[in-house]
Amino acid sequence: MAGTYNLEAPGPDRSDTIAGLRVAITGGTSGLGLALVHELVARGARVAFVARDRDRVERVTAATRAHGIVGDVARKDDIHPIALQAIGLLGGLDVLINNASSLGPVPLRQLGDTDCEDLELALSTNLVGPFRLTRALLGALCASAREGRGAVVLNVSSDAAINAYPGWGAYGASKAALHHLSRIWQEEMRATEPYHCAGAPAFGGSAAAEFSDEAASVGVHQGMQGVRFLSLDPGDMDTPLHALAVPDAEPATLKHPADAARELIGAIERALLDLRSSAQGRPCESRGVEAVATACA
Repeated sequence: MAGTYNLEAPGPDRSDTIAGLRVAITGGTSGLGLALVHELVARGARVAFVARDRDRVERVTAATRAHGIVGDVARKDDIHPIALQAIGLLGGLDVLINNASSLGPVPLRQLGDTDCEDLELALSTNLVGPFRLTRALLGALCASAREGRGAVVLNVSSDAAINAYPGWGAYGASKAALHHLSRIWQEEMRATEPYHCAGAPAFGGSAAAEFSDEAASVGVHQGMQGVRFLSLDPGDMDTPLHALAVPDAEPATLKHPADAARELIGAIERALLDLRSSAQGRPCESRGVEAVATACA
C-alpha cells in the first residue's frame, strides 16, 4: 500500500514562474530527481515526489518538506493511488516530471544476454509507468491549462534513446519509446480534441493542440491551448544510476545533478511563459528543439 508524507512546504525564496507551481516528480529520492525536488522547493513550488523506499521517502520529506509518496511506477496497481495522492496533496497539477528510470540488467549486458525479465523491468519503469501515470493525471493537467496556468509533462530522456550503444539495449529501447510517446501524445490530442481530456481517467478536461519540431534527438512538443510535452536529455550526470551503468567513470568529468535540474527547470519555465502568453492572446515565440545535453544520463 502506498504511503504519504505531507509536511507543509516553506515559503518561496523568490517570486518567479516556478513559485506556486504544483509539481509531481517520480524517482525523487536520489540523483536528478532529488536535485529537482530541492531546486523546485527552494523556488517556492509545491512538490510531491514518488519513490519506492519508505525510509528514503521519509528522509527526503524531512529534509525538503516536500510531499512524499511511497509507490512504484513500474507497478500497475500503484499508479492510481499515486495519482490520487498527488492531486489531493497539491490541489491540482501543473507539471509532471517522469524521471524514474531503470537500466534493466546490471551490470549492463548485450541484448543476446539480457533476460526477458530485465527488459520487462526497463519497459515497465521507463515507458509503461510514465504512460499510465500521465494518462491518470492528464485531466488534472488539462484543467490547469484551462485556467490559464499552462501545464507541462517532462519526460526525462537520454541520448541512448537516439544512439545505439552496445550493452544499453533495454535502457535505450525503453527511452526511445518514451521519447516517441511524447510526440504521439500531442499528435493524438490535436487530432481528436476534445475527446482525449474529456475521457481522461478520474479527471475531466480539454485537450491541447501542438506543433512539433522533427529535427533532433531531443524534442519539444508545444500544446497551443495550454499543455506542452517535453522530452529532454539532461546529460551525463554523477548519479547512482550512472555509477551502476559505468562504475569506472570519473565523477569529476560528469555533470552535477543540481546543474542538470536547473537546466530542466529552465526549460519548464520557458514553456510555461510561452503557454501563458498564448492564453492571454499575446504573440509568443515558437521554440524549436531544446537540447540540454547530448550525453547519456
